[in-house]
Amino acid sequence: MTQKGGGRGRLVADKRYSSSKQKPKASKPAKPRKTARRGGGGGGKPPRRQGPVTGLIIGLARLIWRVIWGIGWRLAMIVALVVGAATLYFYSTLPDYTKLLDGRTRGSVTMLDDQGKVFAWRGETFGGQIDAKNVSPYLRDAVVATEDRRFYHHFGISPRGIASAMAINMREGRGPFDGNGGSTITQQTAKLLCLGVKFDPKKWKNEAAYENDCRSGGLRRKIKEVPYAFALELKYSKDEILSIYLNRAYLGAGARGFEAASERYFGISAANVDPQQAAMLAGLLKAPSYYAPTSSLKRSQERAATVLSLMHEQGYLTDRQYLDAKNNPATLSQAAQKRAGGYFADWVMDTIPDFLSRDTTEDVVINTTLDQRIQSAAEDAMKSVYENKVSKGSKAESAIVVMSADGAVRGMVGGRATKVSGAFNHATMAQRQTGSTFKPFVYATALDLGYTPDSMVDDAPVTVKMPGSPDWSPRNYERSYMGPITLTTALEHSVNVATVRVSEAVGRENVIKVAEGFGFAQDLPNLPSVALGVGESDLLDMTGAYAGILNGGSSVQPYGLTSLTLKGDDQPLFGKPGGIGERVISQKAAQELTYMMRQVVLHGTGRRANIDGYEIAGKTGTTQSARDAWFIGFTSDYVVGVWMGNDDNSPLKGTTGGGLPAEIFHETMKRVLDGEDPKPLPMAHPGDWQVPDQQYQGQNQSAGQAPAQRQPQRRRRDPSQSILNELLNIFGSN
Repeated sequence: MTQKGGGRGRLVADKRYSSSKQKPKASKPAKPRKTARRGGGGGGKPPRRQGPVTGLIIGLARLIWRVIWGIGWRLAMIVALVVGAATLYFYSTLPDYTKLLDGRTRGSVTMLDDQGKVFAWRGETFGGQIDAKNVSPYLRDAVVATEDRRFYHHFGISPRGIASAMAINMREGRGPFDGNGGSTITQQTAKLLCLGVKFDPKKWKNEAAYENDCRSGGLRRKIKEVPYAFALELKYSKDEILSIYLNRAYLGAGARGFEAASERYFGISAANVDPQQAAMLAGLLKAPSYYAPTSSLKRSQERAATVLSLMHEQGYLTDRQYLDAKNNPATLSQAAQKRAGGYFADWVMDTIPDFLSRDTTEDVVINTTLDQRIQSAAEDAMKSVYENKVSKGSKAESAIVVMSADGAVRGMVGGRATKVSGAFNHATMAQRQTGSTFKPFVYATALDLGYTPDSMVDDAPVTVKMPGSPDWSPRNYERSYMGPITLTTALEHSVNVATVRVSEAVGRENVIKVAEGFGFAQDLPNLPSVALGVGESDLLDMTGAYAGILNGGSSVQPYGLTSLTLKGDDQPLFGKPGGIGERVISQKAAQELTYMMRQVVLHGTGRRANIDGYEIAGKTGTTQSARDAWFIGFTSDYVVGVWMGNDDNSPLKGTTGGGLPAEIFHETMKRVLDGEDPKPLPMAHPGDWQVPDQQYQGQNQSAGQAPAQRQPQRRRRDPSQSILNELLNIFGSN
């Protein structure tokens, strides 16, 4: 019974609840059960279930991040330890900063003119140590504004600068570390110090290769720079780092450091430069040789204008200072503008042993004989003649030497391009036939043996017999003959046949002795044609030989150096290596020859060289087929030699010694004598000599004996007077 009742009741209840029309009485709903969530629950809708793929990706990403983070901080720690260790190592190797100011492995040569003014430099000049606190504030500000505006605020490197430089490099199609480096001044100083690596001649071919390696870029170099830059910042103050930079930076034209550059370009100390000069110097840091004002003043001024703008933007210059500097750009000093004496300086360097010149490890100061006024006169004369009297397409070269009677060289131009250095010097390197400029030494021999300017010689056809060779019959340039003439007339008109007769009469060997005694040439051929200048010489030696005539008959050794001193020493290491040597002909003979050469300029082949109001003597010379043309002459104070010819030894077109060379001489001497009072030549005059009994050599004679039987003197300067031998005397022959 009980079972039936219970079962029926459940059935009725099931039917009631299943009916859609009948609903139970509303009652207060129960609170929903909170569903637990990952990470600590909360209410709301249950989370959406993730698919297996999404979950896998998220899990993998979280795993990778954990790995990267774990490796990253460990790697950063290792890098920091390595950089720190490297920084401490570099720190321990850095010396006192003053020892890093001059980093040159070689010294320099500074040349002073006859007034003690600098006119040339060779090697890398170091102007002396300067300090960032003592230089012109404009210079310090210009360098910081241009190279590293945050220099005083970083600790050696600038990540912002490096990132910016990388972006610029890639934008311009280069590698990220090629081109702009974004280096701070500290990093640039690290490069200048070659990261502490010293020059080793066994590892690098030369100093240039060493420096190129030090300045190379790339990722490895940048990585090495970082700890070294940190070490510099730890070891030195900002001003000390800047001082090293200011002293070691190369600034073009052989100037190492801002003091040398300031003296080189402006003739003043770096402590005294104004804003525009400071801007020009700082602008050189980008590309020293390209922006050097001696290379292109306009380009250098344009770069300086950019630096001035940076200084103004960064507050280093007021509006007024900026406008004033921009409107009055810096210019070169007078000495830098002239760039005078390049050929002369190169020649002087060649006369000095290499260990005191090109390979010197000391700073050398050389006092010289150069007169910058005379040097400029020669350069201007060369330029004037080529611009006004030489055809535009001509490739003919020329050279000029100006010398005093004692052999002191006052000016030298070794080619058409006057403001150069390191070029081929036609005055000292070109060995050419001398032509008729040799003839005065034929007549010098005759005069020294007793002939006079009025002695007679027959200008008529002659044949000279030469044992073992065909007979030789010289001819005159005009193919005509003048008959009996005086020696003066023969020289005045440069008569070939008469000159050969005189040479053979006085003895060919004697003529060679006199010429070589004057230093005119060496190893002259013992041939009859030697009288017509078939031997070779260079312009410097030829001019020196003529100086021997001017000084009264004594040989000279041309020289340009008067003393050489190591910088910092009080006494010169040695003095001049040249000057007047031994007597070659008598003073009487020299004065008579000067009179004869004076007639050459007044009435003969050298008339174009004459200058009204001044006494000038000289001689023209033209070689076979006009391959060389010469004029050498002198006043009472100066000898000027001029040569013209083609480098390929081809004939000149329509040029003889009495033409363009005489005109170059005229233009040079006119400028040299400007403002000077005329002085008489040291020469004899008609009536000062006696006519010898034997008037001339007969027409059929090829040779004869001089009336005086004594031999001409032949004395050359003792080679022990050379610089090298002087040094051996100082330091010992061992």
